[in-house]
Amino acid sequence: MTVYFIGAGPGAADLITVRGARTLAECGVCLYAGSLVPTELLAECPPDARLVDTARMDLDQIVTEIAAAHDAGQDVARLHSGDPSVFSAMAEQMRRLDAAGIPYEVVPGVPAFAAAAAALKRELTVPTVGQTVILTRVAQQATPMPEGEDLATLGRSGALLVLHLAARYADRVVAELVPHYGADCPAAVVAMASRPDEIVLRGTLADIADQLKEAGITKTAVILVGRTLGASEFRDSHLYDPARDRHVC
Repeated sequence: MTVYFIGAGPGAADLITVRGARTLAECGVCLYAGSLVPTELLAECPPDARLVDTARMDLDQIVTEIAAAHDAGQDVARLHSGDPSVFSAMAEQMRRLDAAGIPYEVVPGVPAFAAAAAALKRELTVPTVGQTVILTRVAQQATPMPEGEDLATLGRSGALLVLHLAARYADRVVAELVPHYGADCPAAVVAMASRPDEIVLRGTLADIADQLKEAGITKTAVILVGRTLGASEFRDSHLYDPARDRHVC
């Protein structure tokens, strides 16, 4: 018996990977967060699979469900929205499974920031403008951020920032980033990325907080801030330069 941590993707049911869908179809038990994972994905599960919504369960209850499936010799699909390597709380589950001697594997998924970039029709790394993307969040009614990872510190890099779990705190985000990026810096918000009710907001640090409030967006969204979002004047990538030696990998 194996537990499979599967990235369900950002929302659209057809953005789960082929491997993820195949694995889901072979597991007798599926644990998923009903508040985040689209129910359409559950159609991939075997008809007789045990489906467990973990939205109101704590860590102990989740691990108990997994252990019961393990004792019964059943494979478990643990569905996480986006990609489980980012803000999924997978690590603490793995720690419990290691202690219990329960094997597991990870199936990556399409992360929210990639779906947001697709919705914006933007490459997040643009030659001579920005080549670094920072994925982060804000510490507000959640686990404190480690020292040196506050927005003011990260903002000094000038890199493109993708903020998860921050839609409720847009005013704070703007206040901490304007000194480093300037009020005219391009900013965007993508809520419910890839879903039928997707919302895309484009603006600058000067107006993006107000746009968020007017749209009533408080969750399931990422905020993006950085010059690459509005870049139009930049040199072509060396990748397709005709002078490049094509024999060099």
